[in-house]
Amino acid sequence: MAKKELSKNFKQFLMILADLVWLPLSLWLAISLRWGEQPYHTDYQELIVYILNTLFSVVVFLKLGLYRAVIRFMGIEAFLAVIKGISISALIVGTLVFLTRADGIPRSIPFIYWGIALFFVGGSRFIIWFYYQSLLKKDKEKVAIYGAGDAGRQLLTALRQGSEYEPVLFLDDNRKLKGQVINGLKVYRPHHLEKFIQQEGIKQVLLAMPSIAIHQKRKIIADLEPLPVQVKTIPVLADIVSGKAKIAELREVDIQDLLGRDSVAPDNQLFDKCIKNKVVFVSGAGGSIGSELCRQIIKHQPRHLVLFELSEYALYSIEQELKKILPEGIQMTALLGSVQDKKRLQSIFMVYGVQTVYHAAAYKHVPIVEENIVEGIRNNIFGTYRAAEAAFDSGVETFVLISTDKAVRPTNVMGATKRFSEMVLQALADRHTMQGTRFCMVRFGNVLGSSGSVVPLFKKQIKQGGPVTVTHPDIVRYFMTIPEATQLVIQAGALGQGGDVFVLDMGEPVKIADLARKMIHLSGYEVKDENNPNGDIELVYTGLRPGEKLYEELLIGDNVTGTQHPRIMRAQEKMLSYDTIHRKMQLLDEACNDFNIAWVREILLESETGYVPDKEQPVDLLWCELKKKENNVIKAQF
Repeated sequence: MAKKELSKNFKQFLMILADLVWLPLSLWLAISLRWGEQPYHTDYQELIVYILNTLFSVVVFLKLGLYRAVIRFMGIEAFLAVIKGISISALIVGTLVFLTRADGIPRSIPFIYWGIALFFVGGSRFIIWFYYQSLLKKDKEKVAIYGAGDAGRQLLTALRQGSEYEPVLFLDDNRKLKGQVINGLKVYRPHHLEKFIQQEGIKQVLLAMPSIAIHQKRKIIADLEPLPVQVKTIPVLADIVSGKAKIAELREVDIQDLLGRDSVAPDNQLFDKCIKNKVVFVSGAGGSIGSELCRQIIKHQPRHLVLFELSEYALYSIEQELKKILPEGIQMTALLGSVQDKKRLQSIFMVYGVQTVYHAAAYKHVPIVEENIVEGIRNNIFGTYRAAEAAFDSGVETFVLISTDKAVRPTNVMGATKRFSEMVLQALADRHTMQGTRFCMVRFGNVLGSSGSVVPLFKKQIKQGGPVTVTHPDIVRYFMTIPEATQLVIQAGALGQGGDVFVLDMGEPVKIADLARKMIHLSGYEVKDENNPNGDIELVYTGLRPGEKLYEELLIGDNVTGTQHPRIMRAQEKMLSYDTIHRKMQLLDEACNDFNIAWVREILLESETGYVPDKEQPVDLLWCELKKKENNVIKAQF
């Protein structure tokens, strides 16, 4: 049964009652020590000094807030207030002695009284504080604070007032701080941490460097990753300054701290070209990419933002989020619909006067599209085609397709549909050269935290205690943060001249198995494998899924040129004429209507998308079941 907490008023009453004892006792002891008489007998005048000093001093203590302070959380400010209160009390004693002409009290008594009262009044509070701190320490988890700067000191103060963590040391790379004691905590160089993990039982390292560059943070995290500690970090400086977050709001290390890179300052002219004072339309607005596009767009003052989404819940969620941050003077409209409905899209473009379209609506999950081929083609290829045609017919200025690295030499239907979609836009741009809508597409790899990313899956599996599943020990992917990807998409769209295939600089490829290990280690666990059978979380290889590649590429050929942005490149990719694309789409439409998956695959293979499926037979779930039934009927006939 939990201990019953004393009420706040009762605690204040006890403190006042204690001071009503300590103050006269301190004065009596001061006089006794001064005269050297034990015990010292007081007369009537001296008794008046005792009573008035005690009453006036308690009133002063009330005014100074000594009875409002929670003793268990008292800091240096509270103890300074005690010293101030006792000093005023000593002045009161001196004044009363002068006014009452109490001859038995020497003029030196206020000074002696000051020391004794400070001992009793301050000491009693310190003893209670020390008692509570010793109780709290028993239940607190020992941590090290990495970073002895202003943020580290503020974090130390916040943690000491809490009941979860006990900071035992600072870590800092600054050689000048080595060996210094800051607010009672000694500063050590980071390489000493391993020794203290064993000696002090440190379980977590808290990164208190909100303004550090990403490449520096990555190095620190890489050094901490092999150690048996969980790594947490405080919010970024911008969130702390804006009031969105507090120093003490510790978070798990963001995956972008592992894989992210220092950002390149955006070119505001490129942002403004397609957004400022324009009507902007985002399809797939509720998805991971579409929703971040919307967040970035409203920062750059569009006249009107139109959200378009097939999922009612996704549309509602992003609309409610954006309403909270929508600047005054910007209109926003949320509309339900499918990108396959050309007539609805055309009506929207005409009615709202849409000038810029970001087409993010797509089915992107490789295994799901592989098992639902017709719907993948309908949404990705025909959805793009109809949205692009509606844009051209309505006089939209710019149409930007969000593409993927899986469109390069695809081994899966999803990648083939995205490459086909790129070719559709290339053909439309070629057909309508120098007139109407500028069509372009932006190709990039995986984004951290998207619905199809492995990162949320790994987090969930680690939280559940494992196992963490990776398809293949050698599988490699490119990664980019969602904000960086969407910012580059917007800027690339402004660079488009017509039919451009833009490729984003994705940085270095990442081995997924290594990423999984890092996430396990930074969560404070050890990987369980042959080398460490007593580890915490097992890493299991499940085999490549249908259509999955070991390595992703961003370019089909080597014909690539730079642009005015250092992380945006322009690729020169092979294209088909509009007539050829149109003819193949008619065949695709017919094959999809007949649900002839074999024919669908044959058309994709012959469309120069580079599609090379990794399996001889399609794995479309419904088609496979139909084939089984057909075979059973044939067997029954014989």
